[in-house]
Amino acid sequence: MKYIRTHIVEAELMTRGQYHNGPDMLSVEAAAEEGYFIQYPDGYKSWCPKASFEASGRPIDGMTFGQAIEALKQDKKVARKGWNGKGMYLFLADAVRLQTNAVEEKEHEVMPCIVMKTAQDNLQPGWLASQNDMLSDDWTLVD
Repeated sequence: MKYIRTHIVEAELMTRGQYHNGPDMLSVEAAAEEGYFIQYPDGYKSWCPKASFEASGRPIDGMTFGQAIEALKQDKKVARKGWNGKGMYLFLADAVRLQTNAVEEKEHEVMPCIVMKTAQDNLQPGWLASQNDMLSDDWTLVD
């Protein structure tokens, strides 16, 4: 069975020997191997060889659109580096309340959607990506 994994982790470049607190149980060659110490959101910690880690992930300031969508699903805020407006970002709203007299004089529940916080400090529910947004690799997390 094949899997695709997407999660946000903390990672620090270090040798296998540093991860194991010295080369006591390792050969000199194994202790010198570069890799990453990884800490997962649930607290699990591991070490991964550098080539494997870098082939399966990328820094959060250069995400693809798909990775940005996965971050939204993890309740993160995302934006493109190239967006002109200050403070613009996207978030996933799992429920929106809408009041309008156009349908009925009552409050309606709107389905979950991607919402943009605009440069004018407004919220725009139902944001849609352009072709350029979907093909760009400059997505980043917003604090």
